Amino acid sequence: MSLKLLLPEAGVKDLMTTWPDEVRVYDGVPAELDRVVSTEDLYDWIDTGCVPAAEVAVVKSPSPSINPLSFSANGRTTPGRLRYLLDNGYTIRFGHMERVTPKIHRLAKAVQQETGYSTFVHAFVTPAGEQGLRHHWDQQMTLAIQLAGEKRWNLWEPLFPAPMRDYHDSSLTWQEKWREDWTAAGPDVTIDLKAGQILVLPRGWVHDPHNIGDTEDSVHLTIAIGERTPYWAAEEMIKDAINDESLRRTIAPAEMTGLGLHDVVEDTRSKLIAYLQTLDTEAFTSHLRHLGYTTLEYNH
Repeated sequence: MSLKLLLPEAGVKDLMTTWPDEVRVYDGVPAELDRVVSTEDLYDWIDTGCVPAAEVAVVKSPSPSINPLSFSANGRTTPGRLRYLLDNGYTIRFGHMERVTPKIHRLAKAVQQETGYSTFVHAFVTPAGEQGLRHHWDQQMTLAIQLAGEKRWNLWEPLFPAPMRDYHDSSLTWQEKWREDWTAAGPDVTIDLKAGQILVLPRGWVHDPHNIGDTEDSVHLTIAIGERTPYWAAEEMIKDAINDESLRRTIAPAEMTGLGLHDVVEDTRSKLIAYLQTLDTEAFTSHLRHLGYTTLEYNH
């Protein structure tokens, strides 16, 4: 299994060669994906309570997510409760399915082996005419794969280029006036994503999706692919500098509170430069590639 399970051939080629920074839509979800996860699976999870409550979120715009204690007991979702909430207009989101479902874990791992990027999978079920999450942006590339129904994606170009981790995270930098501005101006792009289509959404693109159907639930998967960045490589480069005992010494209180701190900064910079100049780049490249293939949690 690999990207070919998620995208048609043209889409796989685009991601592997250009890594698009513009929104794209592809037709034709590969039929083999149904062996990994289907709409029937999602409704089974809703009705049986088999998914750990910690991986479930329930939200109905414009309200925030509801307290998990209202649909769970002893760490498990309460059978029947999620169905009741779905029937009353709430979106059900199953998060990090690669942690709890072996087939989805293998899918995410296969994508990582092909790209070097750690991957996680969320699933969303939104009732007809309803909306779960409102305006926000993500910190990684996502593929929205529409399994059933239709969802309208109102999209705006990024406010901040290439957000990552906590840097320009929408939940941390949020200003309500942005939503007012976006609503007044209208979206830069609107896509009505139908069953069997895949939306490629680069990180940073603002989205405000909602189910525009009159009778049918919208069901889609979000495959989040955490791109690696030079910043990630730089972090990994300096980790072994901890082997230098002089970099592990205590910075004395007198240095922290006095003029000596500047000397500490200068000395530390010199030591790091010296360390990097002796770095075996061939060995480090091999180490970095290994991390890309084996680090399971999202970290870029």
